[in-house]
Amino acid sequence: MSEFRIASRYAKSLLELAEEKKCLDKVVADMDLFTEVCTTNYDLVLMLKNPIIGQYKKLAILKEVFKGKVNDLTMSIFEILAKKNRGMYLPEVAAVFKSQYYAFKGIAESTITTVHPISDAIRKDISTIVKKITNSDVVLTEKTNPELIGGFVLKIGDKQIDDSVSGKLAELRLQFVDKGYVSKI
Repeated sequence: MSEFRIASRYAKSLLELAEEKKCLDKVVADMDLFTEVCTTNYDLVLMLKNPIIGQYKKLAILKEVFKGKVNDLTMSIFEILAKKNRGMYLPEVAAVFKSQYYAFKGIAESTITTVHPISDAIRKDISTIVKKITNSDVVLTEKTNPELIGGFVLKIGDKQIDDSVSGKLAELRLQFVDKGYVSKI
């Protein structure tokens, strides 16, 4: 079974249970905290994915790191995944949970990638445009990538608008190859 499928099933169960127990906002905050810890401390992710480290050792580490910082329901999903020897999927569960939460709340996820960080005015304009396109609230994630040379890449769900200089150059290169002006690059 694929990682995404496993993560989707656990995330869906967690979302439904958190909604039923009226602690959805707390669990969302816990998943954000878990994702942040995984991002800043990649050793935790490596430990979770390490097949040599036993499931109870992984659970003990998770409890030590997150005890008193997360909701009981969040800790229970950590325990379930660790005891079933599926702790390696926890980062994916957190990511899928967040996506499912946004879908549940009717929030559109979008990502803008630019060469430099964008200003507050541009951020507001882009959020307004995405809100008009999707007819829903927007969560805008910003990334920087100097390889774009200029312009931006906007992803809204599974759609992408590439208005970057590097994207235009790649498009131009393909046109030249298609017309036979140059050999394959």
